[in-house]
Amino acid sequence: MRRLAFLFAVLAALALGACATAGNPPAPAMPAAWAEPGASDAASPARDWWRSFGSAELSGLIDAALSASPDMAIAAEHVRQAEAQARIAGASLFPALNFSAGTGRGESRPPGGSWSGGNSSNAALSASYELDLWGQNASAARSAEFLLRASRFDQQTIRLTLVAGVANGYFQVLSLRGRLVIARENLAIAERVFKVVDARARYGAVSALDVASQQAAVLAQRAAIPPLELQERQTLIALAILLGKQPEAFDAAASGVSDVLVPRIAAGIPAALLVRRPDLASAEAQLAAANANVAAARAALLPNISLTGSAGLASDVLFNFLNTPTAALDIGGSLLQPIFDGGRLRAQVDVAASRERELVENYRKSILAALADVESALAAASRSVDQEVLQQQVLVQARIALRLAEVRYREGADDLLTVLDAQRTLFQAEDQLAQIRLSRLQASVSLFKALGGGWIDPDRAPPG
Repeated sequence: MRRLAFLFAVLAALALGACATAGNPPAPAMPAAWAEPGASDAASPARDWWRSFGSAELSGLIDAALSASPDMAIAAEHVRQAEAQARIAGASLFPALNFSAGTGRGESRPPGGSWSGGNSSNAALSASYELDLWGQNASAARSAEFLLRASRFDQQTIRLTLVAGVANGYFQVLSLRGRLVIARENLAIAERVFKVVDARARYGAVSALDVASQQAAVLAQRAAIPPLELQERQTLIALAILLGKQPEAFDAAASGVSDVLVPRIAAGIPAALLVRRPDLASAEAQLAAANANVAAARAALLPNISLTGSAGLASDVLFNFLNTPTAALDIGGSLLQPIFDGGRLRAQVDVAASRERELVENYRKSILAALADVESALAAASRSVDQEVLQQQVLVQARIALRLAEVRYREGADDLLTVLDAQRTLFQAEDQLAQIRLSRLQASVSLFKALGGGWIDPDRAPPG
């Protein structure tokens, strides 16, 4: 009895060791505020943050993408697969019940004898149950539940990525269309100057060199238009794919970004990222699943106890159990304790523990990357505002410089090189301003995305 008590004490100690997990990782140290001033003064964005750009067409495109994008359909199927896996893992916690029935006839003939045979029928109901004393099956089910949560968080990450991709693609299309308008206007300016140069050349006021130089400027400006048209078409095609539409029949109605608002975005506090970014929630759920896998691997080292039972009827009549059938009842139990397996089970514990440590570092890395995403987006949004203001001033001065250069050239006070330089400065200033405007919009989209796009972990959401 003492030996038996000692054995149970050892098994209980091992069970506690098996059920003990490696523990949750320590809470990561989060900064109290963002580096950009004024960024932590309000709550995070709304769930439908894209409507703050004031574009009804953009809102319609995003709604269409969320309902028809192949990426969202694929993510939904991943969630369904994870739900099925969770049901499979959870089924091991319940008894298994099976029913079997059969009937047949057998004939035999001894050497030199005649044929003889008999009928048989049987039906049986069997049950089996594995006692989960050490929590192995419960840990496996818990791991599957955490992986299901991770797949749902991944679905929200895909949703956020899709919305940001549609917004960026739409803004890029509008920006390219605006740049095309600017390029055609600049071509008209170059052609207007060419007429002046050509007229002066006919009167002998300038040489053929001036005519050739200005003609080259006209051709260069004309050559800048096809690449922009190509980029616009390619961006439209990419946007159509995001929406799940055929590229041939897709187009956007708006012609420029001038009517699109650039919203002011409040970043909230850095610690809120832990519950507002679905990718961080997924990384945490995967870590919890790995933690449960460690417990399951440790429990596999302990004895496995199974209970079985069956009850049935047997008869010597085909398809008939009413003719005095024979009843049978079996109940049994079994214990299986691994003794030597070449270190396989212990190695599985080591693999599970290493995987957990890997996911701890992956979770920490994801948090650092999330903080960097927000800081980069905040800096880009802040700096692009100042850059746009300065570039507008550059554009105003460039227009004045070109107008004065044309006047002085007509009067013969300056040569054509001054006009060419003023043209080049104006063209670059206008195109640069259009690109800075696009950068502001894309910086806003990046900030919305970095902040989680208004998503919040439903298990950690505050009441109401």
